[in-house]
Amino acid sequence: MNRLLGVLVVAVAVVAHAEDAGGLTWTAPADWAVQGARPMRAATYKIPATKGDTEGAELAVFYFGQGQGGAVDANVKRWVGQFQTADGKPIPQDKSKTKSEKLNGMPLTTVDVKGTYTGGGPMMGPSTPKPGFRLLGAIVEGAQGAVFFKLTGPEKTVAASEKSFRKLLESVKKQ
Repeated sequence: MNRLLGVLVVAVAVVAHAEDAGGLTWTAPADWAVQGARPMRAATYKIPATKGDTEGAELAVFYFGQGQGGAVDANVKRWVGQFQTADGKPIPQDKSKTKSEKLNGMPLTTVDVKGTYTGGGPMMGPSTPKPGFRLLGAIVEGAQGAVFFKLTGPEKTVAASEKSFRKLLESVKKQ
């Protein structure tokens, strides 16, 4: 019984990872592994593959500073532009979902797109196109600038992570 209680205490102690950037804090799910430092990223999380997928997903968090990183609409357009249809054409605007709302008193813009992921350039994306991928993106506009959350991976794994991603976004607060 004491051993079980000890295991529960340890399990509760590692329930989540709190992170921060740009005057904002958030809490990531415990099963999302925090990765080491990477250029231009405030944080990176590896998300385990769901059954049926051969690789996991990744959440990259970017913060460039106040007034940096580009306009919200330009970033959404760029993220959607990193995907193609199966025949190599751009994803039609009506095949991606964008939503603007207020969350914890801050503007939040989300984007959801799927198709063949071509990445964000030589240092930011896959070396070969990845069909059957999905991106859930979010831009939270804080007082010190925007924080960008970009979750990419195989469709099944991203779909299985969708509620956790939303919960992470709902945890975003001003420091």
